[in-house]
Amino acid sequence: MEKVGFLYNSTVCIACGACQLACQGAHGLGSGEYFRRVVLRPVGGGKETAFSGGCNHCAHPACVAACPTGAMYRDEEKGVVLHDDGRCIGCGCCVWNCPYGAVSLSATAGVAQKCDSCVDRRSQGLEPFCVAACPMGALRWRDPPPKEPGWKQLSAPFLPEPGRTDPSTMARFPGEEEEEQDG
Repeated sequence: MEKVGFLYNSTVCIACGACQLACQGAHGLGSGEYFRRVVLRPVGGGKETAFSGGCNHCAHPACVAACPTGAMYRDEEKGVVLHDDGRCIGCGCCVWNCPYGAVSLSATAGVAQKCDSCVDRRSQGLEPFCVAACPMGALRWRDPPPKEPGWKQLSAPFLPEPGRTDPSTMARFPGEEEEEQDG
C-alpha cells in the first residue's frame, strides 16, 4: 500500500486552533485532552511558525514498539497506527516513547489515546474532522501521496529526525519555497 497520511502546510496556517477543537469535540475529549495540538515553534532568527501536530502514523512507530500488550499497533491494510483500548493497561510506555508527543493517557478512561485519522469517517469518503475544520486548507489528508512538488517528509528544527520513525505526515514550512527555487 502507498503511504497515506496528513499534509500540513505551515505557510498558510494561521494557528487558529480550529483543527484542534474540531477533533476534541468530535471525539468527546475532556478539557485539556487533545489528539491534535496547535502551537507556535521557533524556527531560528527569532521567528516562529505555527505547527499543527498529531499522530504521524509512522511506518516505524516508536509507540508500537514500546507497547507491552500490543494495544498500540500499525494496521498495514489501512496504513495507520491504531489503538485497542481493550488491550491497553494504561502503563504509558507509548506516551513516553512517541517522539512527537502525539499519545496521551485519558484522565477518564485510564488508557492511552491518540488520533486514528478518523479512519471510520474516511471509510465513508469523508475527511478527518481536523481537515474539514481548517479554514485555510493548511491541513489535508493524502491518499495517495500528493503529486504537486514541494512536499517533504515531516521535518523541522523543532522535530525529531524523521529517519527514526518514518512519519507519514508530509509538510511545508516557511522558507522551503525559496530553498526549492534556489536548488
